[in-house]
Amino acid sequence: MGKSSFLQEFKAFAMKGNVIDMAVGVIIGGAFGKIVSSIVADVIMPPIGLLVGGVNFTDLKWVLKPAEMVDGKEIAAVTLNYGNFLQVTFDFLIIAFSIFMFIKLLTKLTEKKKEEAPAAPPAPPAPSKEEVLLTEIRDLLKEK
Repeated sequence: MGKSSFLQEFKAFAMKGNVIDMAVGVIIGGAFGKIVSSIVADVIMPPIGLLVGGVNFTDLKWVLKPAEMVDGKEIAAVTLNYGNFLQVTFDFLIIAFSIFMFIKLLTKLTEKKKEEAPAAPPAPPAPSKEEVLLTEIRDLLKEK
C-alpha cells in the first residue's frame, strides 16, 4: 500500500457525507455549549443566587483544612469546591434540555415534510394465475 493509495483512501473517507456532517455538528455543538454556559452563568444563576441569599455558586466550597502559616510561608487551604460542580451541572441540564428541544423540533419538521410529499402510486398488482394462463394461451394461438 503506497502513500498515494493511503491518501486517496483517507480522502474518500473524509469526504463522505457522514464524516463532514459529524464535524460540522461537533463545531456547532461546541459553540452552542459556550452560548448556553454563558446564559446559565450570566443570566440564570445570578437571580437564583440572589434568591438564596446573594450567593455566587462558583464560590461555594467546603473547607476541609484551613490555610496555615508555617515558618512564615502560607499553606493554602484544602477545599472541596462543590459550587463549581453545581454550576457545571446546571450548564449540562440546560444544554441537554436545549438539544432535546432542538432535536424534537427537527423531527417534527421532518415529519411534516414527509406528510407533504405525495405518496408514490402503488405498484399495479401482479396478474393472477388465470390471467397468466390466458396470456400464454393467447400467445400460443398467435404463433399458429
